[in-house]
Amino acid sequence: MTPAEILSTDLAEVAQELRDKDEPFAFATIVRTAGSTAAKPGAKALLSANGSILQGWLGGGCTRGAVKRAAVQALQDGTPQLVSVAPEDLLTEKGVVAGDEVEGTRFARNGCPSRGTVDIFIEPCLPSPQLVVIGASPVAQALSALAPQFHWSVSSTPAPDKPHHKCFVVVATQGQGDLDALQAALTAQTHYVAFVGSRRKFASLAEKLEAAGFDQSTIDRVQAPAGLDLGAVTPEEIALSILAQLVQDRRAAMKHTDA
Repeated sequence: MTPAEILSTDLAEVAQELRDKDEPFAFATIVRTAGSTAAKPGAKALLSANGSILQGWLGGGCTRGAVKRAAVQALQDGTPQLVSVAPEDLLTEKGVVAGDEVEGTRFARNGCPSRGTVDIFIEPCLPSPQLVVIGASPVAQALSALAPQFHWSVSSTPAPDKPHHKCFVVVATQGQGDLDALQAALTAQTHYVAFVGSRRKFASLAEKLEAAGFDQSTIDRVQAPAGLDLGAVTPEEIALSILAQLVQDRRAAMKHTDA
């Protein structure tokens, strides 16, 4: 539960409904105001994936456009946003224009007669990434048990593609339908595909995938063998190496977005 939910039962109820539906949302909190503003520091709202306010209040329409853009950006990048809505003359005084980002703060113009300044912190709340583990091998069982501890939503089949909901697939069939599992993984809308098996084994399967009509760029997406090279031996150690690679890939994508 976030601080916003602790302070507001209404926000908490709406947030839980969205979590139950695996829907992305964001919290917005006014952290600073200057001049004449309708809302004051501490005012909060819960925002939908398209930036509209579902619950709470942030003042009048002066901040609405900036908050909407910041919420959409936060959910797209998976990182918080700080937006400062200020009158044109104050932006000029600071040497910035609407849309500029300086030291982590993005500026927007307040065109309302009140001419106040409002700083708003936007915190994204994204669904847990989906980890599809295909297979019933010891490695598959170990990975399925370990991943939820690191906030992965584990299933055996890919869910319908949703915005803000990346799908990672690990094929751990280990000889029991390897080719069918790889074909299913590469056909689905997936962010990451890994295969538990040796390089030699995957090379043989890659030839069959090519013969089945998959192009080389699609086949090259498969991480094989799955996992970081930790010298893993037991199923539990192999599962750990795979989870480490999953975390590395997920965090690298977020850093790339920040760059």
